[in-house]
Amino acid sequence: MYSGTQVPMKRKLIAKPKLQVERIQTGVRMEKRILKVLKALAEYHDLTLGDLLEGIVLHAFDGERPFGPASLQRIRDLKRFYHLDLDSSASHRLVEVGVRPSRQPKNKTPKRKRRG
Repeated sequence: MYSGTQVPMKRKLIAKPKLQVERIQTGVRMEKRILKVLKALAEYHDLTLGDLLEGIVLHAFDGERPFGPASLQRIRDLKRFYHLDLDSSASHRLVEVGVRPSRQPKNKTPKRKRRG
């Protein structure tokens, strides 16, 4: 007598309460192909770009990986599609073409003149 096929049930996810936050508009400059990959990944996951970036940052702040194997494969595919050949070794070494570097050193505040 056939009694059916057993299918393991996924654990029911418990909805966590929503957190209210204050968001602000920001003008962030970013490498063009990186932005294309991020936008495509956000679209694939049906997220806004801001939601995707918040999730990446919050995971990074906790020392966690923001992407699982399937998303990492999608990212590899998108990087190939958008000809993005940069990886983490390029971090902090990107220089914008056609922009002259500032003469003032970074993170230095100009000295104020003393009154007196």
